[in-house]
Amino acid sequence: MKKQDMNRDWIATAQTLSSALPYLQRYEGATVVIKLGGHAMGSDAGMDSFARDVVLMQQVGVNPVIVHGGGPMINAMLERLDIQSEFVNGKRVTDAATVEVVEMVLSGRVNKRIVQAINAQGGKAVGLSGKDANLMVCDQTDPDLGFVGTPSEMNPEFLRGLARDNVIPVIAPIGTGRDGETFNVNGDTAAGAIAASLKADRLLLLTDVAGVKDGTGQVVTELSAAQIRAMTVDGTIAGGMIPKTETALDAIEGGVRAVVILDGRAPNACLLELYTEHGAGSLIRG
Repeated sequence: MKKQDMNRDWIATAQTLSSALPYLQRYEGATVVIKLGGHAMGSDAGMDSFARDVVLMQQVGVNPVIVHGGGPMINAMLERLDIQSEFVNGKRVTDAATVEVVEMVLSGRVNKRIVQAINAQGGKAVGLSGKDANLMVCDQTDPDLGFVGTPSEMNPEFLRGLARDNVIPVIAPIGTGRDGETFNVNGDTAAGAIAASLKADRLLLLTDVAGVKDGTGQVVTELSAAQIRAMTVDGTIAGGMIPKTETALDAIEGGVRAVVILDGRAPNACLLELYTEHGAGSLIRG
């Protein structure tokens, strides 16, 4: 590389850092809940990149809270243990044997992998589930689905205490029942409930799609709650995007300032969303 080319690269880097200043100031002290799933969980390189971004965010004043899924890992373990699943209306029935595996995989293998990745980048992360400190008390969603829960009571003060100690919580979506049951909670639903309880500034839902798309297939960079509802009614928003946008609307109604559905496959997606003008996905506001 020629010296002048290197200088040009240095200048571009400096300009990028300089242009981020208003966004660094904007998010100082903000709580940002990140739902981790999809590609970033499937590769070591993706996990390392995500962990580095989270530690950087905390370093510049953000209070990050990580909520994760782990469906493919659960499926692999159920198959390995030869536990057969029943389905009702396309949804898995979580019986007693299945919920044991779900908790083992999510609170164990998946959770600790994320914690280790963040700690390896210089952060101070701790692994939790919704059962710890009654963080997420649930009611049964549907008796036909077994041990699947819907968050009904939250304990956000516990998480605020961790933030004051500069600890990054990494939360498995496992809830506790009023009678001591263990409930499997949808990862997006758990992230939305946690973000609402914290009145988070942002909820970032990392997915394997670029964002919410319009009728022509183009990503819509900013939407209102009314637009989301209209696009759902006319079928523009369909399939797996429906529960994500419903989570976004519930979170906003619960006090979250804005929700972003963004592509977790993109390098540094969280940094692009928070610290650049163009962002990295579909921003949803009330």
